[in-house]
Formats: sequence, structure tokens, C-alpha cells
Amino acid sequence: MKEIVSVSILSSDFMELKNDLERIKKSGAEMLHFDVMDGIFVDNISFGFPILEKVNKNSDMTLDVHLMIESPYKYIERCASFGADIITFHIESEGDPDKTIDAIKKTGAKAGLALRPGTPLEKALPFMNKIDMLLIMTVEPGFGGQAFMNDMLEKIKDARKFITENGLDTDIQVDGGINASTAALASDAGANILVAGSYIFKSEDMKNAVDSLRR
Repeated sequence: MKEIVSVSILSSDFMELKNDLERIKKSGAEMLHFDVMDGIFVDNISFGFPILEKVNKNSDMTLDVHLMIESPYKYIERCASFGADIITFHIESEGDPDKTIDAIKKTGAKAGLALRPGTPLEKALPFMNKIDMLLIMTVEPGFGGQAFMNDMLEKIKDARKFITENGLDTDIQVDGGINASTAALASDAGANILVAGSYIFKSEDMKNAVDSLRR
């Protein structure tokens, strides 16, 4: 299974965001990972939809939007209208997951469901046949630069086993502490979409960093 790299622009220099978008495109990464935080669901506030709109106007890459917000359902249509190709929300957030997934699909975007490290995989299983992607957080959501949690590897393995046994075509994304070594561990466990931010932006050669995440 080919690994797909989604570069988290949370680690970008926002004063140089347009240049960073060009650098990411040239790196060979397939996606831009865009974290929306409301300061309620997580203890941090990031950028909002006006920035997403600007990113969409300045890049033709797949926009992979991760909603770390308390009430995702309210913002699905707006998120899609500003260019989101994939919209991922947390199972732990407020609202009916089925209703939120349906709202995402109605916009034409792909639907993703995210799990915090402490949330068991079983919480996501009833929705696996409806979603396009399962995001398994490998750090606590809210802040970049955290260390990869190795105990999440079993959750990834169990998710891949469930997907395979049920004949599903669901992607598994991992986000948090991804570098060359942890990417290999996550890929071996069954993940195929790798979100990386700090590792890529701190590298002297962004293309080499992206390539190092693939086996």
C-alpha cells in the first residue's frame, strides 16, 4: 500500500505561508493538512476558515481538514465551501456522528473520523462502513511537536484488521510525532496516510524529508 504524505501547515511560518505552500507542492507530498482548533475541544486556537479559503486559492493540492472543535456539524458546509476535500471530525465531539458524516458526504467531500489516543477503536467501528478515512491520533490533539505514542500501534493494527476483514476501502491516517522512524512503524501497522509537520519544516531538504516517510 502506497504511503500518502499530508503536510501539516500548523508548523509553517505563517508570514511565509504562500512560499511554504509552493515548497510543499515541490516536495512531492500529496496533501495539505489543515488543523482547525476552537480553544474548547482542545486547549489551543489555530487558524479558521478565511485562512483555509486563502490556502485553497493558492494551492491545487488536496486539502485535508481536521476539525478539532466542539460542534463540527455546524461548520461542515462552510468548511467545504472554502475548499476542503476531506473533512475529519472527532468522535468525542458533540452531535450525532451519522448526521455529521452525512452532512460531509452531501457537500461532496470525503468524510474522516478521528480518535483521541484514549478513545478505544470500538467507538469508531459502527461508522466504518460510512467513512472514507479513520484518523488515529498518535499524540494528544491540540499542539504540534509532541512525541509519537507507540502504544497507538496496536490500535492501528486492529483498525487495519477490521477494514480488511470487512472488505472496506477505508484509509487509516496517523497524526502526531511522525518522522522517518515512526512513519515506518505506523505504516507497518497498517496506516497509509501520514501527517507530518515539525519533522518536515525543520528539515533542510523538504523533499528528502517527505521521501523518508515512505518505505
